[in-house]
Amino acid sequence: MVISLKDSLKLLGIFIMSCCAVTVCTLFLNYNMDLVGLEPQIGDGMVRIMYDAQIMTGKVVSIVSGGCLLVTTVILLFFYIRNYINTHKKELGILKALGYSNFRISGGFWVFGLSVLIGTAAGYGIALMLMPEFYRLQNKEKILPEFSVHFHPLLALCLTVFPAILFALLSVLYSYRKLKTPVLELLREKTTLKVKKKKKEHKAIGELPAKKELPFLRELQKSTLGANPALVFFIGFAAFCYSSMMQMSFSMDELASKFFSAMMVIIGIVLACTALFLAITSVVNGNKKTIAMLRVFGYSEKACCGSILGGYRPVAYIGFVIGTIYQYMLLKIMVTVVFADMDIVPEYHFDFKAFGIVLVSFAVLYELVMWRYTEKLKKVSIKEVMLES
Repeated sequence: MVISLKDSLKLLGIFIMSCCAVTVCTLFLNYNMDLVGLEPQIGDGMVRIMYDAQIMTGKVVSIVSGGCLLVTTVILLFFYIRNYINTHKKELGILKALGYSNFRISGGFWVFGLSVLIGTAAGYGIALMLMPEFYRLQNKEKILPEFSVHFHPLLALCLTVFPAILFALLSVLYSYRKLKTPVLELLREKTTLKVKKKKKEHKAIGELPAKKELPFLRELQKSTLGANPALVFFIGFAAFCYSSMMQMSFSMDELASKFFSAMMVIIGIVLACTALFLAITSVVNGNKKTIAMLRVFGYSEKACCGSILGGYRPVAYIGFVIGTIYQYMLLKIMVTVVFADMDIVPEYHFDFKAFGIVLVSFAVLYELVMWRYTEKLKKVSIKEVMLES
């Protein structure tokens, strides 16, 4: 299996996700490991409280942020592999016709793990550069004894090499499963749809009338959403990241520092833009033929674009609401549970001003992206689509 440069560039999303996850986890876990070495010097009182709070913070942030990004990266990896197989069916079918087994072909998909290795290595390198400032800010009140940054080889392996091996194995296993398709079906570039047979419905006396069918464009919008749940997830995830990270950054000035605030803003914008552009680009590219045919049948530009992109708007704002709840609950738990015994940590209350600012900025960003891709859809011609087919 040969992956072209164009295919490799599509793995940018995996690189960014893994880079952000490792950057955050490395900062907190490396700090925790160095801090644990000071435990014999930790007494009672405020020093012990601060020590326990810092250890708990590192664990919570690493598990929550790292776990969330890990799940998202796995979904993204499976999405890329499925998309690659769908767009290279004929080449894969020829290989199977020549006698290559599913396992031999799927073995070539290990290269998808390279994007994870590059991302984790970049994230670890970024964390190393940020560590001196991060250590200083973690102990800016000078409550804990001073200590310097130490290199932990096992942590480096666990956050860089091991994830790459894991994702390489996942790539091989998932591609092996997806390649269990008849050769002729791959060569014809057709996909067999599994249709569930509906049982005959017998209308009883007094029974309510059957549910009225949706208008065609509404039905098309609904089927577009249901055709690829991964894209629905990525759009919701984009809104979730933007909402949670941006709102959290407003609270970092009081609860932590401007360093954390800047880090939250950068990570939130990068993750949101990556997931959003990936999803919308895939939706547009996968529905060019549908848009062109709708235009031929006389539907307006607004109706055509709305039937494809309009259904994702509620998903985005639901993701935004979930992100808002998530960041509030996380910060509330950190302040009221982890740092409950520390008087220097101020009380946390929901910031309605931050919510309003972030909501407006997200709405502007999302609508600008939708407008840009709507304009792109308007330029799709039936001739272009037929030539691609």
